Amino acid sequence: MILTTAIRCTTIARTKMLNRKQAPHIYDPVEFVLNLPPCEKFTLDNGVDVYAVNAGEEEVMLAEWVFFAGNSYEEQNILAATTNFLLKNGTKHKTAFAISEHFEFYGAYLNRHCYNETATVSLHCLTKHLSALLPVVAEMFTESIFPEEELAIYKQNQKQRLQVNLKKCDFVANRLIDEYLFGFDHPYGRYTSTEDYDKLQREDILKFYQQYYTQGKCILFVAGKLPEDIKQQLNNVFGKLSFKPATVDAVNIPATPAKEKKYEILNDPNGVQGAIRIARPFPNRRHPDFPKVSVLNNIFGGFFGSRLMSNIREDKGYTYGIHSYLQNHVQSSSWMISTEAGRDVCRATIEEVYKEMEGLRNEIVDQEELDLVRNFMIGTILGDLDGPFQIIARWKNYILNNLTEDYFYNSINVIKTVSAEELQEVAKKYLNPEEFYELLVI
Repeated sequence: MILTTAIRCTTIARTKMLNRKQAPHIYDPVEFVLNLPPCEKFTLDNGVDVYAVNAGEEEVMLAEWVFFAGNSYEEQNILAATTNFLLKNGTKHKTAFAISEHFEFYGAYLNRHCYNETATVSLHCLTKHLSALLPVVAEMFTESIFPEEELAIYKQNQKQRLQVNLKKCDFVANRLIDEYLFGFDHPYGRYTSTEDYDKLQREDILKFYQQYYTQGKCILFVAGKLPEDIKQQLNNVFGKLSFKPATVDAVNIPATPAKEKKYEILNDPNGVQGAIRIARPFPNRRHPDFPKVSVLNNIFGGFFGSRLMSNIREDKGYTYGIHSYLQNHVQSSSWMISTEAGRDVCRATIEEVYKEMEGLRNEIVDQEELDLVRNFMIGTILGDLDGPFQIIARWKNYILNNLTEDYFYNSINVIKTVSAEELQEVAKKYLNPEEFYELLVI
């Protein structure tokens, strides 16, 4: 009986074998029809919206709490980031060690991040352990005490890290270029000093925590192999808390860009290389030109086969890597070119960047290059949709930027159909050297 079954299975397998003498058809990514997997939305008893993607084969999941508690809301520099970081460092009932040990016991990973508009707490865990982890997360949002000893350690570590980083040209360049683009008083242009850490007081942190976490605006995102009672679990733990429903309305602070556009900063007299940043203000992703500019950016410097990489890395050998990108800001954004090069070739590198801008303004992109970039971009999106965590990350980006799924399909359509002539017009509109800020830190 076993032998008969084996023969039958072998016969079936042979009938389904590929014809190895005939090469399979090769499809370009642009031929694929891409669909954004749906995202379910439900609301907790306190009005907090939850966005969920239930997918995946493994029994793992992600839960991410997004609070409108970024540095746009702080009245004192570095207060938002400090509050976010110290959430995990002690509550009324648990020390920082006990909290970390609890998550490690269940094989979970808890992390915090603070951005311009939002601050997040993200939990990666096995699905079966979610019920044991949620109450501790809720305790962090309602009963954190920010012990003085933890704050003192945080200040010391951050000041030491800052002193080390300030010796690095690329770190200094990243700080200064944002200040030139937006102004130091704008959340996007602000950076920290050791004096800012010295001014931090526990009372100010507690006040910010109560306003923007315990009673703050919150959106929750969950993804992965979700438990069947996910709604009930979340509602039981978080539905009774004093969170407020979140409306995506970022604090609108006008930018005050610098009047001077060219800067050279001496940071390390003994350094052998310099950091280059070339950037201009640019509208956010809700601007109608954004999808076309995204295609143009990839041709210019958005991936390893871009013109900037081919010229300045492969041909000239000035740098290990050079990239251009559009900053993902909710308010006004920027178009940035970033690289580090040998000190003796920094000026030559800058000149080559401007030559590539000129080429895109004056010449039509040939079809082969445009097809390459189309396939790269579609392939990248395919990778970004490979798994529930990537899918919820895309939905989160859309929701926090006041976009809908129509934006996804419109972007796909632009990538597939934008013409070389349209890209040249966009280049003429935005790739003008006189509109860019130029920073060299050596």
